[in-house]
Amino acid sequence: MASEHEALALRPANPEDAQAIAEIWQAGWRDGHLGHVPDALAAVRTEESFAVRAEQRVGDTVVATVDGAVVGFVMVVGDEVEQVYVSTPHRGSGVAAVLLTEAERLVAANGHDRAWLAVVAGNARARRFYERNGWADEGRFDYPAASDTGLIPVPAHRYVKRTPPG
Repeated sequence: MASEHEALALRPANPEDAQAIAEIWQAGWRDGHLGHVPDALAAVRTEESFAVRAEQRVGDTVVATVDGAVVGFVMVVGDEVEQVYVSTPHRGSGVAAVLLTEAERLVAANGHDRAWLAVVAGNARARRFYERNGWADEGRFDYPAASDTGLIPVPAHRYVKRTPPG
């Protein structure tokens, strides 16, 4: 968790959060994906692409703040936990687990009894994190990552978890 002097809070994202979301997303994406995704996808995941996507996805996003500053976010659509990212200085602080719990709650609120997410096959750190938090690996599949040039299949693992009863 955040230290005693820091107040961790969750709230729906707003348009003013888009830049912070984009910066956290790009840094985290690069850390977890470069070298593990097709070159075609890495080529289109530019700084501008994260800025545009963050702005477009504010409505699907919950941010974690510490002392009012955005330090992480989660994006949920239907039963899929699409994105979970935490800023580099706050990794390992418990923020990601709080965001993941919120994502599970949102999936349940969307009427689903099971959540799912995709983890790039080579992202061992993320895979260990999800497993520690009760998610089960259902196996490999190709996740269709959207790009301006169409869908790019990305080797991934599908993780699932029952959502808390509502």
